[in-house]
Amino acid sequence: MNKYLRLAFPVLALFASSCSSVYMPNVPNTPMLSKQGEFSGGGHISLKGNASINGAYAVSNHIGVLFSGSTMSNERKSKDFGHKLIEIGGGYFDTFGPDNNRIIEIYGGVGKGWSDITFRDYKNDVLISSEVQEVDYRKSFLQVNYSSKRKNTLKLFGAEFPINYGTALRISHVKMDRFFLNGVVQPKEDNIFFEPIFFTRMGLSKNIQLQYTTSSNIGLKSRKYMSAGNSIFTVGVVVNVGGK
Repeated sequence: MNKYLRLAFPVLALFASSCSSVYMPNVPNTPMLSKQGEFSGGGHISLKGNASINGAYAVSNHIGVLFSGSTMSNERKSKDFGHKLIEIGGGYFDTFGPDNNRIIEIYGGVGKGWSDITFRDYKNDVLISSEVQEVDYRKSFLQVNYSSKRKNTLKLFGAEFPINYGTALRISHVKMDRFFLNGVVQPKEDNIFFEPIFFTRMGLSKNIQLQYTTSSNIGLKSRKYMSAGNSIFTVGVVVNVGGK
């Protein structure tokens, strides 16, 4: 069943990404921490050019701290989309299972984001109207990660690469601090987003993995601008040092 879900989520992500929203989610931090002193860092990028970085450190055998950031500057004829987002957080992790190779992580945190979006309408290649949206917002989130260091094997080009999987369930509350349309102050909006995330990691070496991430983005409130119009569909590289 999980394999079918992993295949279905890229399709859902492409449909969701066709909508418009002032909120662009980042790739969630899924560090798979396993013991004190372990560090995890990663970089990811989407087809739209949304780049995310993640970092995490285990300060004890069960407590980890997180940092995340993302940025995008996508300019097209009919739409420009620029955004920045930073997050900090922390929480609990533990290993379990017969070989202690399964990991549960529970993290919470806060963030701050900025979006600048320009829409343009043309008729016969002549600009007839435009709308500029400028938004600052704050964010709080809670997420639960489950992953396994048990590995399957992928045979590719005569070599074998270890593969493992994970999932994260993230819920975020995002609230505007300011909102302008063409320089005019607008009523502020908020929303609660539920994001089920699946990721697949392929080992390139002992400490370096290639990660493919997909998700859906579900808004629990009906909003015109702070809506669930973007989802996650990225590839990236993750480095774990000092773990079990």
